[in-house]
Amino acid sequence: MRRYFGTDGIRGRVGEGIVTPDFVLKLGWAAGRVLGNGGGGKILIGKDTRISGYMFESALEAGLVAAGVDIRLLGPMTTPAVAYLTRTFRADAGIVITASHNPYQDNGIKFFSSEGDKLPDALEAAIEAELEQPLRTVDSSALGKVVRVGDAGGRYIEFCKGTIPSSINFRGLKIVVDCANGATYNTAPHVFEELGASVVRLGVEPNGFNINRDVGSTRPEALCEAVLHEGADLGIAFDGDGDRVLMVDSRGELVDGDQLLYIIAKSRLAAGAMRGEVVGTLMSNLGLEHALARLGTGFVRTKVGDRYIMEALKQADGILGGEPSGHIICRDRTTTGDGIVSALQVLAALNRLDCSLDGLCAEVERYPQVLINVRLDRRRDLGELPWVREAVAEAERELDGSGRVLLRMSGTEPLVRVMVEGTDEGQVRRVCERLADVVREQIAV
Repeated sequence: MRRYFGTDGIRGRVGEGIVTPDFVLKLGWAAGRVLGNGGGGKILIGKDTRISGYMFESALEAGLVAAGVDIRLLGPMTTPAVAYLTRTFRADAGIVITASHNPYQDNGIKFFSSEGDKLPDALEAAIEAELEQPLRTVDSSALGKVVRVGDAGGRYIEFCKGTIPSSINFRGLKIVVDCANGATYNTAPHVFEELGASVVRLGVEPNGFNINRDVGSTRPEALCEAVLHEGADLGIAFDGDGDRVLMVDSRGELVDGDQLLYIIAKSRLAAGAMRGEVVGTLMSNLGLEHALARLGTGFVRTKVGDRYIMEALKQADGILGGEPSGHIICRDRTTTGDGIVSALQVLAALNRLDCSLDGLCAEVERYPQVLINVRLDRRRDLGELPWVREAVAEAERELDGSGRVLLRMSGTEPLVRVMVEGTDEGQVRRVCERLADVVREQIAV
């Protein structure tokens, strides 16, 4: 059982719990001891645009240098960009200071291995064990050095463009690109413009406090309005650290991660480039599963979280997986979920299949699905609560085999996510609201 690490690194409210400068300094030292190749190693640090990123960057820098590790500072940079640059710099590890889609008051730390993968459990456990030891600074002659990388953004832009064939360009395409006032603000618009698209920019003025605020993939209403107002062909929305993407079609309708995953899978199949089954999660819509079956490809579900999707893809040597939230992994292109790369794969698919975004989305008949988040005072182990099984069983009896019920803890926040899916939207909403009420009565704040 990990004490500090969640399903996606460490995350929480700034100044509370472990998300403090003193802990992050110690974390940097512990990570340097475990990941820094015994001293003299090299670790990259990137961050999103929230105000606390400066503070935690300095704390990590101090801890890593004290462990004898050299640092390359990337500045504002997406999570997948750090994964890519970690590989290309032949670094021992990469660190991203981000709370992803959360508001600016939160922050966190994500780690990547030298291969650009999320850290395995054994390394996270080793870092936690090191955190229990007293911090000991190496001799002054062995202290790490810090260098700022000036061309990190340009390197990543070229990588993204290289994930689609050079024969494809987007001339004549008008796109609204919503960067959530986050880490994609200085890369994503350039990628699409350099590939020929006419880009209308949204959410590209970060000030430290407005990341994910009323823009981006968690607040797509602004993008829907902008697409209609601009008469754009489509819109693209990223989250704060750029590992998620959602789209909006020309009618202003939202296109979620399930639909985007289907489009990429269909294109890969048409090109004869598909390998393995598509991997989704317990939250993936039944409509995606049925649509993929019509294409003749299999579909498997994992627990919610990109690390579980990646594990399943590696075990089966598959290449495509994703979540409805827009966290899509194209393992034949990169090592982690990448919003820009995923968006490019969708646009390339529209080009290759000669079809519109709304036309391909119509092939996925989405089942009504209702999700309600219930905030708790702290994280709980739902498996230890007998009333959970009883409440879920009662909901399933009401659906009578026509849908699914899921009750789970969020991997990053003290929330219970209550999800019900079925054929009758009215029934689905009633069952979900009733189940959420039970949760509130039993364990909510």
